[in-house]
Amino acid sequence: MNTRANAAFLVSESIVNLPNSITMSRICCIPLLIWMLSIYFPYRSFHGEQEIFASLLFILASITDGVDGYLARKRGQITTMGMLLDPLADKLMITAAYVCLVQFNPHLMKAWIAVLVIGREFLVNGLRSIASTEGFTIEASDLGKLKTVIQIVSVVAVILAHAWYAWHFGWFILPVEWIAIAAIYFMVLVSIISAVDYFVAFWRKIDHASANRRSGFVLSRRKDISAANKIV
Repeated sequence: MNTRANAAFLVSESIVNLPNSITMSRICCIPLLIWMLSIYFPYRSFHGEQEIFASLLFILASITDGVDGYLARKRGQITTMGMLLDPLADKLMITAAYVCLVQFNPHLMKAWIAVLVIGREFLVNGLRSIASTEGFTIEASDLGKLKTVIQIVSVVAVILAHAWYAWHFGWFILPVEWIAIAAIYFMVLVSIISAVDYFVAFWRKIDHASANRRSGFVLSRRKDISAANKIV
């Protein structure tokens, strides 16, 4: 009984650790972000409270994306649950943000952009799943990491551009809307290029794996034929 109890405790401890808890908190932020970007948020005014709150929440959730991975590696707490939840939390957060922004700020966030971004995420996840079943992995490229950073900038900029066209700091003017437009279309470009990059990497891996299987099949056939000849 003690052995079973200790084993159950170790399993629960490995699942409910600090990195996984941070990842779960990011998932819990998703319905809160949806509520903040909806018409039901109570603090909606011309002073931009809604936009500030939603932006801060999204920035904090995005920061936890790097924190949980860093802590998992540093503390040696990389678990199967964490490997499942971390990319799931990222995709859910980005998907929720872009879908909500189509309604929240349709002037900047067009529906086709949201469809393209979400479709790209499905494509990459599908390629990674197939690669996993084939016994190899596709590592995240620098383009993919750049795409993630630009996505965060574009989401925050589009949220803020709902309330402000530009921020004036004395003689310095920060064009919020133009930053949002530039970030959106730069993100679209990088998303397309990174998706092509993932597909090329996947195709090379799968082609190499198929060639190895064909080579192994030919070698085994030759061995079988030579063995049959010896028997005859």
